[in-house]
Amino acid sequence: MGSQPDPTIWFVENITPELLQSSAVRRILCEEQTAFQKVQIIETGPFGRSLILDDKMQSAEADEWVYHESLVQLVMTAHEAPRRVFIAGGGEGATAREILRHGSVTDLVMVDLDERVVALCRAHLPNHHQGAFDDPRLTLHYADAVAHLRTNEDTYDVLIVDIADPLEGGPAVLLYTEEFYRLAASRLAPGGLLVTQAGPFGPLDVAEVFTAIHRTMGRVFDQTTPYGAYIPSFGTSWGFVVGGMADAPTLATLSSAEIDARVADRVGASLRYYDGVAHGGMVSVPKYVRDAMARETRVITDANPLFAV
Repeated sequence: MGSQPDPTIWFVENITPELLQSSAVRRILCEEQTAFQKVQIIETGPFGRSLILDDKMQSAEADEWVYHESLVQLVMTAHEAPRRVFIAGGGEGATAREILRHGSVTDLVMVDLDERVVALCRAHLPNHHQGAFDDPRLTLHYADAVAHLRTNEDTYDVLIVDIADPLEGGPAVLLYTEEFYRLAASRLAPGGLLVTQAGPFGPLDVAEVFTAIHRTMGRVFDQTTPYGAYIPSFGTSWGFVVGGMADAPTLATLSSAEIDARVADRVGASLRYYDGVAHGGMVSVPKYVRDAMARETRVITDANPLFAV
């Protein structure tokens, strides 16, 4: 029999107020309080090296590729020719990694608030970023993404919001509001697409923030596409929402064959999670999600933000 993990050290996270997920911790690689949030990078038995922000799992080696391909590849593949791309957040570098797989990309602007998080991820999560920070197409700014978009009028083909959940007192709350989505939409080039991670998507927690984010984006964008993927390290399925104006491509109409052809042409290799078959399942959201979206009445604004549990 193999050695058993030390049961005295566990990472424990609330999935819902009445549901916990625990992982045995093999090593604590770093732990500090930055100017903005509590940061931990740990190595767990089931999930490998993992980034924890304010006691919430952000990504783990075992399945980060499911999350990051889901976040990035649908919009990058749907766009006709994504050249200029913007990331809000993305401190691990894995979102940049997925974007930079596309040979069409000429400029990638990444704006992350917390320089220490990026530095720690760069040092301790090499399997996440895989050298993306050294790609000459990447320009990295340490700033508030809202302020950056307000003061820089550059436009982008794809805008990706890869930030922490909207925790009360956390740094990401104002990147889920109607005001932010209107600002971001004004920075999209013709035919551009925005995608955001949108929180839990499972039967127990789909209405925590996901349905309100979807409704809020629907007040700004002419078309929205909700979708999800199961992320084991998160303890639940996870939601994403794409927004685009009338001239933007529609994700749901892409055929499986067209997606596979575009990935092969643009990326030059098959991906681990996303392909044409997976796409069809992801955008065909379950009935409980559609019902929850239909019931949703909340709109998230700067004056009335929404907080995750």
